[in-house]
Amino acid sequence: MSLWEGILLGIIQGLTELLPVSSSGHLVIAQSLLPNFHQPGVLFDVLLHLGTLCAVIFFFRKDITNILKALLPPWKRQQPLSLFEHMDDSMIPERRRLAACILTATVITGIIGLSFQDQIHALFQSVEVTAVGLLITGVLLFFADRVRSASRSIEEISVTDSLVIGLVQGIAIMPGISRSGSTISFGIYRGLSGEAAARFSFLISILAILGAVILESRHYSGVNGSEIPAYIAGTAAAAIVGFLTLKFLFLMIRKRDLRFFGYYCWVLGALTLAVKTLF
Repeated sequence: MSLWEGILLGIIQGLTELLPVSSSGHLVIAQSLLPNFHQPGVLFDVLLHLGTLCAVIFFFRKDITNILKALLPPWKRQQPLSLFEHMDDSMIPERRRLAACILTATVITGIIGLSFQDQIHALFQSVEVTAVGLLITGVLLFFADRVRSASRSIEEISVTDSLVIGLVQGIAIMPGISRSGSTISFGIYRGLSGEAAARFSFLISILAILGAVILESRHYSGVNGSEIPAYIAGTAAAAIVGFLTLKFLFLMIRKRDLRFFGYYCWVLGALTLAVKTLF
């Protein structure tokens, strides 16, 4: 893999991981078009996810800070010059509940990912499975966009919501099924507003992606030393493009235009199946 191929794949990751159109699906399709592409396990894909994770952490830094404050003991929060000294303590119970919901969703996702790790790796070799996953993502987004009664805030999220969304996030490890698209859609189906569903979707992605990075780090020794710059450049490109993409996504969510992402997934999935059938 060349440096420019790494950057290209990083840009694709930054655009598609945070938009609800399946970064894994796009990466599988793009990598299938690169004749010399090879990676140990899915290490490169996971590093690209680490890049977008950096963008997520920076974009949601205030939410993360609020959650961390809620988890601190009272004497820590009240210390002079504390990072959290200017924050409102009245919201701490809600933030602790949100932290518990994030942990619940992450545990469910982790159980699924670890239980079906080998089967999931095998699916990443199939462009056809990826195309079908894109079609499924399109369906989820299309119907989520038609829900008009969803208005609950992220502070109103329940344990049941987190169980459902964590399960969906685990299933979305499959290529072609968008992690953000599926979790945002099911959050809306559960009555969360589009913005609340998106915020929760990205907050629960943090621990899940960190876990995947740790799990796949065992493949690092299999990386060709000459390809390390491509891995680094791809990760950096994913982080920069990812931050800009998040701003665009929340603009689209406020306008309730998720169906257009669904149309895109349908077109890409159908075209991929047609090309594979013909060639």
